[in-house]
Amino acid sequence: QVQLVESGGGLVQSGGSLRLSCAASGSVFSWGDMGWYRQSPGKERELVTTITRGGTTNYADSVLGRFTISRDDAKNTVYLRMNSLKPEDTAVYYCYCNARTLRFGSGMDYWGKGTLVTVSS
Repeated sequence: QVQLVESGGGLVQSGGSLRLSCAASGSVFSWGDMGWYRQSPGKERELVTTITRGGTTNYADSVLGRFTISRDDAKNTVYLRMNSLKPEDTAVYYCYCNARTLRFGSGMDYWGKGTLVTVSS
């Protein structure tokens, strides 16, 4: 099976920075696209950013210019650098990746359990 474990969340004041990490493990044939979602209480889940295995990135308008996604395939890890944090960035952040495994050879999306980011004013 594939496991994703997020880390790096915490409490930070407005204007501060955090770096989230997501370490993936498991028996996989290949890794595909990766990205981050977030969800705040009372709000719909939001796709924050994605990165393809070729390195193409996309960002939600709300984080464009402040967040940066990157990946290190050698370490099976995806990162999210978060700068100039705002209270509205407060959410549980979830990473995902697409992977091909023996059981799901055509590829399947996997999600971590999330890490909480709280931005105070």
